[in-house]
Amino acid sequence: MDIQANLKEVLTSLPAQVKLVAVSKFHPNESIEQAYRAGQRIFGESKVQELTGKYETLPKDIEWHFIGHLQTNKVKYIAPYIAMIHAVDSYKLLAEIDKQAAKNGRVIPCLLEIHIAQEESKYGFTFQECRKMLEAGEWKNLTHICIAGLMGMATFTEDETEIKREFDSLKRFFNEIKQNYFADRDTFREISMGMSHDYPLAIEAGSTLVRVGSKIFGERIY
Repeated sequence: MDIQANLKEVLTSLPAQVKLVAVSKFHPNESIEQAYRAGQRIFGESKVQELTGKYETLPKDIEWHFIGHLQTNKVKYIAPYIAMIHAVDSYKLLAEIDKQAAKNGRVIPCLLEIHIAQEESKYGFTFQECRKMLEAGEWKNLTHICIAGLMGMATFTEDETEIKREFDSLKRFFNEIKQNYFADRDTFREISMGMSHDYPLAIEAGSTLVRVGSKIFGERIY
């Protein structure tokens, strides 16, 4: 497995405006170090305990992104150092991140997770729930989080038409939300969508952050 060659191949395929989150969950430190030596600095993890272990033992200039389902009681463990939280799926979680960020004197960038897939197992706000939460306006009082954009996962399918439809729906929703709630905020600019099997389609639809794991590190060892 040539991680550095795989990384280079993925990076070469990305337009200048798209950033790569190398999804290192379930992969050992050695694999991350190989990607790090090739210049990669943004890594994505989805388990708090695993991330904490890696944060403590790997270089401190790594930008850690939390990309999994985050429980409110675990926020305090990552609040001191996390660079971005991708999957905020409730106002309750947003408020807890704000509280823990305040304790650490930080402002944490967050993405609102939107449920665009057909699978029920995926998390996230529906479009309507997200509109309702933003309309309520309580989030405007949270001074230690920054809503930096949206995140979504397409259905895991071979049907590219379906995947494209879902990504396009997220981009349209991003445009709507930007116009209605964040028109004057430059910080609302990220759309995190696309993984190893579908990131080229996500880029076509307007993704700014792609989360690529197995294409770089190989299949995960659980």
